[in-house]
Amino acid sequence: MKRSVFVLLLAGWLAPHTLFAACAPALDFEMRRLASDETVRLCDAYQGQVILAVNTASKCGFTSQYEGLENLYRTYGERGLVVLGFPSNDFANQEPGTEEEIEEFCRLTYSVEFPMFEKVHVRKGPASPFYKNLASATGVYPQWNFYKYLIDRDGNVVESFSNRTTPESQAMIDAIERLL
Repeated sequence: MKRSVFVLLLAGWLAPHTLFAACAPALDFEMRRLASDETVRLCDAYQGQVILAVNTASKCGFTSQYEGLENLYRTYGERGLVVLGFPSNDFANQEPGTEEEIEEFCRLTYSVEFPMFEKVHVRKGPASPFYKNLASATGVYPQWNFYKYLIDRDGNVVESFSNRTTPESQAMIDAIERLL
């Protein structure tokens, strides 16, 4: 084992199971960062962390959930939670802007720092492969914006939450804390 990897393990910055585990099917996807040409293999970047994947929209009655999502990311990030945002225009044209407009809105309006990815389809039928996998694991496709999927450190999709379950809800907090 390389010395730098060993040091990261000892410091607690790298979970041992991330070094040797095969990529979990739920994370075996490449996604492009929002308003960027950079692609990220979700497995390489996030396996070993607890993931909350959320389909987002900037002109929705639930858009204020960005604030709660960012609070979760800041509160639990050091313990291993990452929130991943996936803008989608699948519901009532509530995310019509370009990726650059979406990024600017999220940063300026809600100070979003959690990772945001390319605009995708999440509805049954045209859903991106990532969302087809999430729906296959839970039996549920998003019915609206701000539908949430919780993925454990081993890459298993363990729970889903409707848009009505806010990031601040006790159900959400309890589910995240169980996995951390």
